[in-house]
Amino acid sequence: MRPSEVSGADADGFGMGDGQDFRRLRRQGTAAPRGFRQRVLTPMTLAVAATAFAAATLFIVYDVITTLGEVKRELSLIGATVAARVANEPPTLAETTLASTPSDFPGITRARFVEAEADFGDFFSHAVPAGSHGLLSVQAEQSGAVGALAGRGAAALALAGLVTALTLRRRRGEAMPDPMERHTYRTLTSAIPMGIACWTTDGRMIVCNGDYRERLRLDSDAITYPEALGRLLSGGYMKLLREESGNRLLELHQQDGSCLLIDERPLPDGGFMTILSDETERRRTDVLLSTIREEQRLLARRYHEEKIRAEAASRAKTNFLAHLSHDIRTPLNHIIGFAELMECETYGALGDPRYAEYVQSIKNSGEHLLNSFGAILDLAELENGQKVLRADAVPLDEVITATCRRFSGQVARAGLALSVNSETGAVLCGDRLAFVRMVGNIVENAIRFTPAGGKLTLATFAADDGVVIEVTDTGIGMSEERLSSLSQPFALGDATFTREGVGPGLGISISRAIAELSGGRMVIDSSPSVGTTVAISLPLDARHSAATVAA
Repeated sequence: MRPSEVSGADADGFGMGDGQDFRRLRRQGTAAPRGFRQRVLTPMTLAVAATAFAAATLFIVYDVITTLGEVKRELSLIGATVAARVANEPPTLAETTLASTPSDFPGITRARFVEAEADFGDFFSHAVPAGSHGLLSVQAEQSGAVGALAGRGAAALALAGLVTALTLRRRRGEAMPDPMERHTYRTLTSAIPMGIACWTTDGRMIVCNGDYRERLRLDSDAITYPEALGRLLSGGYMKLLREESGNRLLELHQQDGSCLLIDERPLPDGGFMTILSDETERRRTDVLLSTIREEQRLLARRYHEEKIRAEAASRAKTNFLAHLSHDIRTPLNHIIGFAELMECETYGALGDPRYAEYVQSIKNSGEHLLNSFGAILDLAELENGQKVLRADAVPLDEVITATCRRFSGQVARAGLALSVNSETGAVLCGDRLAFVRMVGNIVENAIRFTPAGGKLTLATFAADDGVVIEVTDTGIGMSEERLSSLSQPFALGDATFTREGVGPGLGISISRAIAELSGGRMVIDSSPSVGTTVAISLPLDARHSAATVAA
């Protein structure tokens, strides 16, 4: 390669001086352009052009897919972090937290709750579960990513054109392009959004674009490659990342914390080209993603630890209640037995007639305590899995009939109307006594909290995959706070529910445990002064269903 004084190339690049050579070439007529076209259309040039633009197209496709994937991953991590923050917050506080999300996470434009995934669908939004709030949609800024994609795509195409232009060959003995080709170099480099510079073999600049010039703050017409590296370092340090087949990748860390990448690529004529890109924002994004992943890992670990502690506390509580109930039932049986002996006056009269009333109170209180501790022991065995339920074929209609027969007298004494709809013919798989107890607990609660003149409805519905048992009353109902406390055993609520004979408040808990152990679930819906509906869904007996289909 000839020196710049001979070739006419300086720090401004090919043809970036007064333009006299290029304008003279245009005035010479068509001879020069024909020669240029003949050199452009050589087989080698066409092959290089096809390869370069194919590679540029593949880069653009890969860049789009990678960028959108990174956006989705970043939105997923941010969405999970925000969802963890608002999962247990009330709706008003959750909305306030969402309003501050764009300021906490740069690049996020909006965070909101949505009802279904159909409420969003572009590449720059993502939704994650947010507990009771439903789905949380997080939207990222589109203009920056789209602009970056367009810039890198244009850079790839321009770089392909530059590589194609650099493969042009002139007549033997000529080492530098003519003014037309110099103008092409200048046009290509100016269209690339990254810093581009071409250098001679001995490190003198041939051409550069505006981004490279702005980055180096060039104030002279000539600069060497070592001088350019010195300006870019600015008191920082440089690290070699890769060197192979004449290509070299350098990483420059400047004093202000920014990071630059310099990609050195050889040119066919013996010189080399450098591509300068700013990696500062990408590094900051990587740090942000790493921080989010670490926070998510810590949250997951804390959740796991708290879950283990809660399960251990629940098991300890259940075991304590089971042992306590078992130890107290024995002396209670003695108390009840001696009270019955005294009531019958087996060994002689008691004397004062009031003793008979006292003995009856002792017996009733003992039986009440015995039933309460028996319920506690049953619940403990059900929750610990110690109570094994049978797996028999149980007709649903028989369960409903047995329940109605058991509580018919109690319903009449309470002055209530009972409506029954149980003709389904469905067959369940489970423990018949457990099913009767499950439905009986619900009916007993409905009778207890429904004033005289009210109505109870016991209905069953059958489908192909299961049945639903509904117990509806027109009683005093429950508020949402009271309804949410029903999932906890021994929760009796306010004075409205503390009536005589209520017991430890385990009927709902025992019924729920039986339903879940039988493969079903229980749901409660209630409104104050309106009434309560308890729905229990249970699966059908697969053996009976198969036999029915075969028949």
